Amino acid sequence: MVDIARRYEVFMVCDEIYGNLVYDTHTTASLSEVIEEAPGMALRGISKETPWPGSRCGWIEVFNQDKLNFKRYVKSIVNARMLEVCSTNLPQYVIPRILGDPRYQANLERRRAMYASRAKEAFDIFSGIDGVIVNQPQGAFYMTVLFEDHVLNDRQTLPVPDTKARRFIEEKIKGVEVDKRFVYYLLGATGICVVPLTGFCCAKKGFRITLLEMDDEKRRWTWHTIARSIKAYSESTSRVAASSGSV
Repeated sequence: MVDIARRYEVFMVCDEIYGNLVYDTHTTASLSEVIEEAPGMALRGISKETPWPGSRCGWIEVFNQDKLNFKRYVKSIVNARMLEVCSTNLPQYVIPRILGDPRYQANLERRRAMYASRAKEAFDIFSGIDGVIVNQPQGAFYMTVLFEDHVLNDRQTLPVPDTKARRFIEEKIKGVEVDKRFVYYLLGATGICVVPLTGFCCAKKGFRITLLEMDDEKRRWTWHTIARSIKAYSESTSRVAASSGSV
């Protein structure tokens, strides 16, 4: 990618927010290690590797801004930042002490090992389901479950015991993407909330889960419940068809 940027005289923008959450035997490199003389910027922050809710704080690292009039672009970003009214003074004061603490690297290793274990746990559960595709994560703290083509349709349902919730869902699913329809029914039937892939401007149908739940029993219950719900949801079409045929 650096070679492409150099040959076509463009600058690079690299999102490194998960740079310290790559696990197992997989590795990555920061932009600063490979960019050489090409212009570019890396986007960094503490929101993913530091469990501190409400302290979202990020920064950009700029390289070779004297090339390709890149300095003008960087200045426009800095000027736009000056218009922001949200202060991040507290995390800015604390970040050097966190990142510079001798215990920090061990903490990162511990978190990487934890997420790697949960990723395998989730993969083992969801990879055995007919009609879905999953890849075992190699970093970060979420996982995507992708439905194979033609698995979902606009006739499938899950039983929603609460009448008000069922009516609400039946109103909301009109005309929505089929993976969002599944997400609504999953929420109403089980109380579990996942995010549809089409909500990320993606044409593929599926959903995303996180690996963040600290309660081992609750986390496994959640994933097994989703797995059972996928099977029941996909089978509900045949039940509806059979019911319609008998009328």
